[in-house]
Amino acid sequence: MSNIRPVSDLRNYNDVLNACKEDSPVYLTKKGHGKYVLMDIEDYEKMKASLKLMSHIEEGEKSAREDSWISMDDIESALGL
Repeated sequence: MSNIRPVSDLRNYNDVLNACKEDSPVYLTKKGHGKYVLMDIEDYEKMKASLKLMSHIEEGEKSAREDSWISMDDIESALGL
């Protein structure tokens, strides 16, 4: 279940920080609308790594579409197999 709190709850920031656990971010609202997310640093680092990986995969796919794919025979030849 999502943990949604008004930003005014930061007055008691220890309660908000205690609610922020791994795989359980705290969503803060301002004037009734979603505004901020507090998350565990490990979750944040995992998310950054995932986005970086997806970006590299997209670059590879774009390169393959523009410059064509390398055949398995070419890979084996390059590796001396």
